[in-house]
Amino acid sequence: MYSYKTVLIFFIIAYITTIGNAQEKNNRYLIAVSKAAHTLSIVNPDTFKVIATIPAGPNTHEVVVSDDGRMAYISNPGNSDLHEINVIDLVHKKALPSISTLPFLGPHGLALHHNKLWFTAQGSKAVARYNLNDKTIDWAMGTGQDVTHLIYVKKSDKEFYTTNVQSGTISLFEHKLLQPILPPTGKLPPNAKPHWDWVQSLIHADKGVEGFDVAKDEKELWAVAPSGQITIIDLVSHTLKKQWNTNIKGAHRLKFTPDGKYVVVVSVATGAIVKFNAKTYKKMAEVTIAQGGEMLMDDLQNRLFISCPLVGYIAVVDLNKMKETHRFKVGNRPDGMAWSKQ
Repeated sequence: MYSYKTVLIFFIIAYITTIGNAQEKNNRYLIAVSKAAHTLSIVNPDTFKVIATIPAGPNTHEVVVSDDGRMAYISNPGNSDLHEINVIDLVHKKALPSISTLPFLGPHGLALHHNKLWFTAQGSKAVARYNLNDKTIDWAMGTGQDVTHLIYVKKSDKEFYTTNVQSGTISLFEHKLLQPILPPTGKLPPNAKPHWDWVQSLIHADKGVEGFDVAKDEKELWAVAPSGQITIIDLVSHTLKKQWNTNIKGAHRLKFTPDGKYVVVVSVATGAIVKFNAKTYKKMAEVTIAQGGEMLMDDLQNRLFISCPLVGYIAVVDLNKMKETHRFKVGNRPDGMAWSKQ
């Protein structure tokens, strides 16, 4: 038998957890951009009502939101020739002056860490970083690869990864302490000493490789190409772990599920949504819903939001049942999505 005190403590903990989850749900919004309307929309993720629509553009693609949920940043790559990142005040629901990425062209993939905005520059074969405090580009690194598209920056900021669409490769960059190299004289100069630099490892995937995701423990990376080929990389050793063709034609994006047990792939060509076991690689489920582009996981309700640019809406999928539950619109050709928790 449990004592009255034990039972009371249990109910208090359960109550606090329930209230906390409810507050988190009430304070979060779905952020989504429309490439056709050149807008950012703030959406209630439970009613799917659009709360506000804010002008952006000229070629809205990816979006990231600050940790406090107050600011959004939107990339505008164009034909790898534009140089603009939109800045949106989500609290006051208005656009602020945009960030110029010059001399870096075609900003696309985005990652926000410690008030520094990392972005891929497709037209410059590079990754650059914009300091939001100083309002300057404080660092850049060339990839030497064609159409460097999406980016993931590790929590430590000591590693980052990109997919390079035209080259069909995945770049793994690590910040390492390098020892001096012995010159032809056979003697190190007096001022020779170790120095920090970024070291790139290249993994060959398949032409068009684009969508990728990193496991929560940051030990594994999965990427997918339009041919259906999935590439899995060991991020500890920076080596290829597994590669196979799933025959999902037009495979465009993939994401780990909130519990990390599965990986979901979407096809922008056929509308297929395929769920794989992340450990055994076995296909667990396949449904045809919509021609999906971007993906956003919902950690609180185990849902998947999929922007479907060819049909003009965002689909909501119950990951437990692998069934579409809702559709809503934010403008034609919806694309990048993110969560804002205020």
